Amino acid sequence: MSRFIEIVEVGARDGLQNEKVVLEPADKIELVRRLDACGARRQEVVSFVNPKRVPQMAGAEEMIAELAGAPGRSRIGLVLNERGWDRAVAGQCDEANVVVCATDGFGIRNQGASSAEQIATLAAIAAKRQAEGGPPISLTISVAFGCPFDGEVSEDQVVAIAQEGAALGLAEIALADTIGVADPWTVRKRVEAVRKVIGDIPLRMHFHDTRNTGIANAYASVEAGVRILDASVGGLGGCPFAPAATGNIGTEDLVYMLERAGFETGLDLGKLIETAHWIGGKIDKAPVSGLSKAGPFPKPAE
Repeated sequence: MSRFIEIVEVGARDGLQNEKVVLEPADKIELVRRLDACGARRQEVVSFVNPKRVPQMAGAEEMIAELAGAPGRSRIGLVLNERGWDRAVAGQCDEANVVVCATDGFGIRNQGASSAEQIATLAAIAAKRQAEGGPPISLTISVAFGCPFDGEVSEDQVVAIAQEGAALGLAEIALADTIGVADPWTVRKRVEAVRKVIGDIPLRMHFHDTRNTGIANAYASVEAGVRILDASVGGLGGCPFAPAATGNIGTEDLVYMLERAGFETGLDLGKLIETAHWIGGKIDKAPVSGLSKAGPFPKPAE
């Protein structure tokens, strides 16, 4: 099992967007740099949303100005509309991650637009990139396993959106279990179904651990051949528009599971645990990841 699994660190964005403590941009920049030192190569670092709606994401331009252009690092900006795309381009993000909600119920509450309207926006952004240039575009299909407002999300709904994204020639497509309702067997089936329509486009998975199935779902993804997983240091995270949506799977927990099994991640487990405690101190909240509490096994030599 020497296969390399790429972990996209989302702590600075998804990890902080639902926390009560609103950090200054300088603290968020420090978090990104500490995660760089842990070996993180790709990080979702900013969200180009209205700070009146998500105050935790204020200061995106200030942050990306400090962080863009780091050698060997990719800084990802979350984009919900064409205005967000323009901001990502102006800030010289390395990647733009565009979100399309699998349901209208979540889309209208989260982005003020139906799923069809968000797909149209994605197409407009892709056309704009083709005409004017800009960073590679990835698509994240949110609430891809269940919606807090519309209930169950069918495989057909997710496959249809993935097919639309694939037709636009996107760099990557992700399935997000935004509210943490997936199970490993459904994950495997949905990965297989989406793969049939996206061809060679890389597939990334994003899991929340709301119901304690996140790590199991990550395992199922890897078993199904997925090579890219999102995670958040300390298990931080949540969505301000999804009731009771708790944190992402902890980066250190995911690294421990994978490397214990012989996979490679390129991340330093000890430094990740240190960073989890550091950011926990900043937001006055202990990290929830298992490794931040129990530590690695076997214990490193003194």
